Amino acid sequence: MMIGGPLLIALVPGVLVILVTWLFRKMKWNKVVRMAPSILTVITAAVLFYIGYGEVRGFEGAGYLFLSMFLLLFAVVSYIVIKKPVQQFL
Repeated sequence: MMIGGPLLIALVPGVLVILVTWLFRKMKWNKVVRMAPSILTVITAAVLFYIGYGEVRGFEGAGYLFLSMFLLLFAVVSYIVIKKPVQQFL
């Protein structure tokens, strides 16, 4: 449960970030706007990492560290969605 809890908590904002990034890419908005969700997710992951390592520590801090790592993985996936070229159907 030490890893499963933070993963399940990170699924909701992670999927939301990927969905918003995909919609921004589909609308062909500016690259800076498309990168905003992934940048905000990286900032959130950095803050959670600091809270888990610097402030809380122990087993509860490890939960924050796992949560920040999972959010960082979702931010990387979001960045890959941004960089992938848009394919035209038909």
